[in-house]
Order: sequence, then structure tokens, then C-alpha cells
Amino acid sequence: MGGSVTLPIWLFGLILLFAVITFASHFLFPSVRWFLRRRAERLVSRLNERLDRPIEPFKLARRYDTIQRLIYDPEVTQAVVEHAAEEGLREDVAFEEARGYAAEIVPSFSATAYFRFGIRAAKWLSRALYRVRLAHYDEALSAVGPDTTVVFVMNHRSNMDYVLVTYLSAERSALSYAVGEWARVWPLSRLIKSMGAYFIRRKSRNPLYRKVLARYVQMATAGGVTQAIFPEGGLSLDGRTAPPKMGLLNYVTAGADLGTRDVVFVPVALNYDRVLEDRILMAAGVSGERRFRAKISVVAGFALKQLWLRLTRRFYRFGYAAVSFGEPLSLASMQDASTKDVARVLMQRIRDVIPVLPVALVALALKRGATTRDEIAAFADRLRAAAPRAHVHLPRDDVSYAVDVGLRMLILREAVADGDTLTITDAPLLDFYAASIEHFLSEPSAEPDK
Repeated sequence: MGGSVTLPIWLFGLILLFAVITFASHFLFPSVRWFLRRRAERLVSRLNERLDRPIEPFKLARRYDTIQRLIYDPEVTQAVVEHAAEEGLREDVAFEEARGYAAEIVPSFSATAYFRFGIRAAKWLSRALYRVRLAHYDEALSAVGPDTTVVFVMNHRSNMDYVLVTYLSAERSALSYAVGEWARVWPLSRLIKSMGAYFIRRKSRNPLYRKVLARYVQMATAGGVTQAIFPEGGLSLDGRTAPPKMGLLNYVTAGADLGTRDVVFVPVALNYDRVLEDRILMAAGVSGERRFRAKISVVAGFALKQLWLRLTRRFYRFGYAAVSFGEPLSLASMQDASTKDVARVLMQRIRDVIPVLPVALVALALKRGATTRDEIAAFADRLRAAAPRAHVHLPRDDVSYAVDVGLRMLILREAVADGDTLTITDAPLLDFYAASIEHFLSEPSAEPDK
């Protein structure tokens, strides 16, 4: 019994490694998970005391549990059976395909990542790049009850939209965004999922994928999760609001149980004095391709240039960025209407509150024939009189100063030359910004896409 055993060094090291792993998995990791879970629960409890709309249990559920609930949903399992029959697959193979879709879609929300990192980063980035303004806030929003599901419906001007709305809605709730394929890149994808966003394949026509996505959106809606969607389906290539696509709106409206919980859509309109991707979007509009060829080297070069300008104190923020929250729309009030009708009303309400910022104002005035500062100021007065619903942002409440701000931005970007009269030198760029507000003078029709 008291004898000794001789072991090779490598075997002793392997036994020691297994012992450490066993100790960690049975004692250390559970304790750490318990500690982190307790901290997260205390954080959520404090947040729910100050948020207008507390974080719903569905959003806080374990990701694994949500995936299991989703793939065993009766509608999904029926879709699995049909998919297997159509494609000639075994049902277990089709089921694993559905599991993969669910794992891709379902986020892993972290209140710590969202409120302690995401909100602060969004606030810093928004203020670092723009002078941020809340252009309009409809008072009816204050009357939206806590027992409803709120869905923010937004026009899509820039990838900054996510950042800006996250920052400005920080006191209301945690938003769950529908994010396109561009974000499915590691490690960005992990960060975005921890912020509660879910990925969608906008161009996928796979019925099984569509069913898994639809049921997730409907479960989140039934669970009261505050969501944010872009019905245009992509960034505006010409500055105008595009006709809405029916996909996500169909999922929300078709799966809503209005007898249990109403769904309230909140129109959100965004505008910028400078859209960071404007030239990329314009080029895509000309080519007809939505494959934005923004190389990482180009993005890094742009960021380094702005950093150098900041270090040398020659950096100017990119003008104003503004958000308007329009009149909410209760789905219960339109339960007999089609999704097309709902989309039409929402897009109209978005257009009604798009902020009129200095660059767009000056661009539209120049496109309408103005050649001097005084003529642009007179045009601004006519626009305000002709379109009283337009939320015209005048810095310092001064029309002349607003004209100077807009012109300075356009002159710096070499879109306008300043001489005895103002001369347009980059008409496409002016078109892009003028298009965002031209509907206030002549409202074009916009039929929803099927």
C-alpha cells in the first residue's frame, strides 16, 4: 500500500490536465456562471426600473432554450416535413438544416453588452461624427401602454441608423434589430448578436428558412420584444424612401394575436447632412448592383484620415444628424386592412416627419434654381409655408445661419463653387441630398413591393 508508482512526465502532465479540467467544469465554471448570472439579473432589475418599456423575459431567455422552442414549433416541424419531401431528404437531415437556420437567426442578448457597452459606444460615436438632434417626437408615443409590442419602422439612409436610433431610444427600451448579411462576419457577428439583433437573408427564397425566420419574429412579437425594422429592405441608393417590402411586416401582422397583445408601429425618420456611404450608394444606384464594394482598406483609410484631422485639430463633424418619431399606428385599429395598406400608411408617416437639414435644404434650393444665399433663404421660407408638416431644423433658429452651414458642407465637398453666384459642380451629389426632402413639395406615389 505504501509503495510508489513511477509515471512518465507526459502521462503525469496529462493526468494533471484532466484533473484541472474536471475541477473547473464541476466547481469553478458553475460558480463563475452563477456569479455572472446574479450580476446580470441585478443589472436587468435596475434597468427595468428606469426604462419606459422593461426588457421582456423572451429577450432574456437562454439562447439554447429559444432555439429549441423554435425548431420544435409545430409550424416549423411541419415545414421540415414538407421540405424533406420536396427535396428528397431524410427528415432528420431537414431537421438539422432547420436547426442551423435557427442558430443563425436567434440572438444571444446581453444586457451588459447592450447598456454598458453598446449604448455608450453609440452615444460617443454619434456625437463624435454629428451634431445629433431630435427633430420631432409625437406626443401620442407617451400613451402607448406597456402591454403592447412596439415595432420601430424606419427609413434606411446609412448604417449609422442603427447607432443613432440605439442612442436616442436608450431611455425607452432595448431594441432588437433585423440585420442583413453584411454583419455576418466574425467577430462583428458575435457583438451584434449580443446586442439582441437577429440576422436575416433578405434574398433567400428557401421556404424552410422563411418559416423559421417568420416563427422567430412572431414569437418575439408575441413575447413583447421591442423591435426595429427597415421596410425598404436596404439602404436608399438615391436618397428617396423606397417602396416597402412586405417580408418582415407580413410576419409581424400575420402572427399577431391582437386579442392578447396589440402591436404598435412607431414611424421613425432619419436624415443626415452627410451620409458616410453616399458615394458608394450613388455608384451602386448607377450600376444597378447592391454589392457595395467598400474594401476594408478604404474604410481603414477613411478612419485614419479622420483621426489625423482630429489630432491636428482640423476635423469638422459631418454636420447634423436628426431623428423624428412620428405618429404611432396601432395594428388593432387596422386589423381588417391588408399588410400593403399598413405599409402604405407607415411609409407615408415616415415621409411626413423626415427632418429637413441644412445640406438637404440648400441642395434642393440649388436644384430649384437658387443662385445666391438670399434666394436659398427665401426658398427655405417658401418650403416652410408650403409644407408646414416638414420639420425644418434651423440651427440657432436662424435661416441665414442654416444656409451658411449647408453651403459650407457642400463647398468643402466640392459640390458647389462659391463666386459671384453659386455654381453646382457635382449635380449627382446634390440630387442625392435634395431627394430626401423633395416630396414635401411634390409627393410621389410609392406602391409597396410584393
